[in-house]
Amino acid sequence: MPHLDAHGLQVELPPGWEGEIFTRGGVPESHRVGAAQTGAREPPCLHAATFPLSAGRGDFGGGAVERMGPGHLFLALVEFDAASAGTALFTQQGIGSLTAASFHPQQLQRTLPGQSGAQRFFTAGGRPFCLYVVLGSHARRMELVPSVNQFLGGLRIAS
Repeated sequence: MPHLDAHGLQVELPPGWEGEIFTRGGVPESHRVGAAQTGAREPPCLHAATFPLSAGRGDFGGGAVERMGPGHLFLALVEFDAASAGTALFTQQGIGSLTAASFHPQQLQRTLPGQSGAQRFFTAGGRPFCLYVVLGSHARRMELVPSVNQFLGGLRIAS
């Protein structure tokens, strides 16, 4: 299995997944969130998917999710500025797992026909994150969510 390890994030990619851990220096300003807009230290993003990832993606998969098929998954783990840790939005400790009920078409950054999304804000290792997951098919969420949780089970976040 391919292993990603950068910026205090580690994950073993399950079979059929590809991914990248990066900082947002190469992402257009209009696609950046959090500290990257203010010029502070650029926290990392982790993108992973069960389809080929395109270059030039936005933090939450803009430029990639439009190419998803019904059996595809896209996951973005976006770190926010350290000052956000401990705020009301980031009170949940750890990612936890997702259920089929976690997903809804209205949870997408941008609604795309048939797709479904889930978003979770949390703190891990004293670091604030947003997890954003897109399923290629809302109707197949019961089938697809276990693969998301398998991926999340292999994710490690260092302090």
